[in-house]
Amino acid sequence: MLADKIRALCESRGKAVGAVEVACGLSVGAISKWNASSPTVKNLKAVADYFGVTVDELLREEAKE
Repeated sequence: MLADKIRALCESRGKAVGAVEVACGLSVGAISKWNASSPTVKNLKAVADYFGVTVDELLREEAKE
C-alpha cells in the first residue's frame, strides 16, 4: 500500500513520517490515510519530490515472487 511504501522510505532514510508531512505541506496524519484513500496528484508529487523518486515509483506495486 502507498502509505506503507512511504513509511519504508522514511525508515530507510532516517526520516519521521510527520517530518515529511510538514516538509511537503501536508496535514498531520495525511500519509497514514493514503492506504484507505487516494492523495491528490499535487500531494503525491510533493512526497515523490521530497524523496527524489518519481510518482510512478511510489505507486508501482512490487513484483510478486
